[in-house]
Amino acid sequence: MNWLRSFFLISVWLRVVSAALCAENTESSGSTLLFTSAGKTAIVSADGSGLQWLEFDVPGQATWQVGGFFSDGQFLLLSMEPRRDGPGRPFSEFYTQTPTHLWRYEVVTKQLKELVTQERMAPFYTPMQLIGDDRILVQVVKDRVGQVFNMKLDGTDAHEFTSAGEGLPYGLSISPDRRRVAFHLASSAGYQVWTSDLDGKNRVQLAAHPDHLYFGTSWSPDGEWIVFHDCPFKQEPGHDWSDLCIGRADGSEMRVLTEGQPLWFGTSYGPPNARGGGSEVPAWTLDGQLLFSRRLPGSKVPWEYQPKRPDVDHFNRDYKPDAARGGTEICRYNPQSGKTVRLTHSQPPTWDFRARVSSDGKQIAFCRAATGQVPALWVMNADGTDARQIATGRDGQGADHPRWIPNR
Repeated sequence: MNWLRSFFLISVWLRVVSAALCAENTESSGSTLLFTSAGKTAIVSADGSGLQWLEFDVPGQATWQVGGFFSDGQFLLLSMEPRRDGPGRPFSEFYTQTPTHLWRYEVVTKQLKELVTQERMAPFYTPMQLIGDDRILVQVVKDRVGQVFNMKLDGTDAHEFTSAGEGLPYGLSISPDRRRVAFHLASSAGYQVWTSDLDGKNRVQLAAHPDHLYFGTSWSPDGEWIVFHDCPFKQEPGHDWSDLCIGRADGSEMRVLTEGQPLWFGTSYGPPNARGGGSEVPAWTLDGQLLFSRRLPGSKVPWEYQPKRPDVDHFNRDYKPDAARGGTEICRYNPQSGKTVRLTHSQPPTWDFRARVSSDGKQIAFCRAATGQVPALWVMNADGTDARQIATGRDGQGADHPRWIPNR
């Protein structure tokens, strides 16, 4: 398995919601959302009104994305300079030479303060998880080796969360009591799901098998269970489809809840001039049920993965919309009863994904894309009624990665 490929997949497509950030999908929210489009972040009300783009007068930054929320409601931002990879410069070697910057954004005053500026170890830093108002887990990539550190917000007092060379933990999520972290560890031995203390110690293994890619983590509201994907990557090299798994946080039990890989995992979408995607992570509802994107029988994505050629652009897919068929729908699954309820339906079929529930449990945001097209942002009631489109994105790039903004 090419673990490096999947690591960079998250770095490119999920810099904001790469597991650590999309794990907080039941956080306190009112009726306002964030979403990303064309490397930018927008705010919009759940009724589609009040659309505004976050714009910053800082030279040399190509993209801006929200990377989390502080306890007082301020935003953690990630900005990135123009990418260093491109024609003749392989992605795996040059992408992580691109300098990134982390910021605290004061929402009311619209002031920026740059973080982690001291004792920088490499140009490429990515926020993985805020673990308090004074410390953060940060992914650092130096000489193509990724490592996570627990550090102060100014970048000092950095401690290894993982050791260099053991593999890279990502897909991080923090427990409801904010004492433990769940993550998957990507290494040559496979993708394994673990929990640990905030410093990476006292680890407990939940899932591991060399033929399975266990991916993405999110804690149940009661802190007892963690949900993640199971992708048999040798059968599914493009990581399009997976099964739904949960494991007890203490490592005592693991369940595979589905069979036949019905979950849409890779979420590749769009035409050649606006292609996108990013690995999906199921979401918990407040009452301990799960939201996920389920494929319709016989569905085939419009971007076909090509496993037998060099991956020079870290996408390695051919656009074949004429060969695509079917789609996906948002479903709610009850782990106690085993019952699945379909929440979305469209005719002709569309590709529905990224379901995120508001903390009052009354609304669900999700993305919807027609075959070979970019997605739009939709909101519906928790029972699937009153689904409505609220945003289409920027410059024809679509709207992706919705998050509910916390109310403070």
